[in-house]
Amino acid sequence: MKDLKLGYSTGYWPPTGPPHGVAEAVAEADRLGFHSVWTAESYGSDAVSPLAWWGSSTTNVQLGTSIIQMSGRTPAMTAMTAMTLDHLSGGRFICGLGVSGPQVVEGWYGQPFRRPLSRTREYIAILRAIWARQGPVTAPGPQLPLPYTGGPGQPEPTGLGKSIKANLRPLRADIPIYLGAEGPKNIGLAAELCDGWLPLFYSPNHEEFYRGALDAGFAIDGARRTRETFEIAAPVPLIITDDVEAAADFLRPTYALYFGGMGAKNTNFHADVAIRMGYGAEVDQITDLYLEGKKDEAAALVPTRLVEQLALIGPLDKVRHDLEAWRDSQVTTLLIGGDVALVRTAAELVLG
Repeated sequence: MKDLKLGYSTGYWPPTGPPHGVAEAVAEADRLGFHSVWTAESYGSDAVSPLAWWGSSTTNVQLGTSIIQMSGRTPAMTAMTAMTLDHLSGGRFICGLGVSGPQVVEGWYGQPFRRPLSRTREYIAILRAIWARQGPVTAPGPQLPLPYTGGPGQPEPTGLGKSIKANLRPLRADIPIYLGAEGPKNIGLAAELCDGWLPLFYSPNHEEFYRGALDAGFAIDGARRTRETFEIAAPVPLIITDDVEAAADFLRPTYALYFGGMGAKNTNFHADVAIRMGYGAEVDQITDLYLEGKKDEAAALVPTRLVEQLALIGPLDKVRHDLEAWRDSQVTTLLIGGDVALVRTAAELVLG
């Protein structure tokens, strides 16, 4: 049985602003031996600014983005951000990336959601070329050519663009990249090209799908990592309470949103997670209700057992028992969120 690492996730910000108590929780996680601290972004607060702000008071933890949305930044901008934060943190930055989904990519960033796998491959290649700093960076495209070449339906280039070499030497040319991924091909891409994987939903009781997808990536000639050196950092809601149903009720709306309200009715990678776990009939009902605007009714249909397979909820003894499945899994780091008290409890449970 392996040792699990712990990460602290600050999560998405509420509409009112920064979550209360995060600075104190980050400091405690740093003190207690957590492996990492992670920030997130959707279409409100960004992932980079809070990481720099809260991370500036830490000395030990790795500092990761979970995730930087690729459509919101050019590869060069992300490469610059990563080099900057890696220098400022003394080599503790983890570049967590993801394509997000068509609703956000097209509706929020105004970018086309096309060929996400090949776009990710091009994006990561540019990051590594910039950090390697072996010469002016060029990229053949077709989605992210450097210099800009234009194309059908795009503005013509001026012809003045030139290949550029970063004028900052990175502290590390091998800044780790973790990929947020849910579909099998995207998970395989993480194993092939990256140093780690950031699943959104993970169940240690249903690992066959994930293991197969990762193995397909590791098997590709030239894969960056092996299973033994690859990191899997999975977010796990942690709620210590004697009332399991109340804890499940607290989480049900989130799962209903992702399983029933994200993507299109027949194209939802989030829902596919629950479907693969055997909850296809429930997902169909949840989706129908959610898309009809009956969000509370949709949430009520999320099975408690499904919640328990994705989260750690209940009394301490139950959570300690359920934690064993995570220790036996291929996950290397559990990402939890909460206040200082929960940070301490998580450290006691996981780190001993």
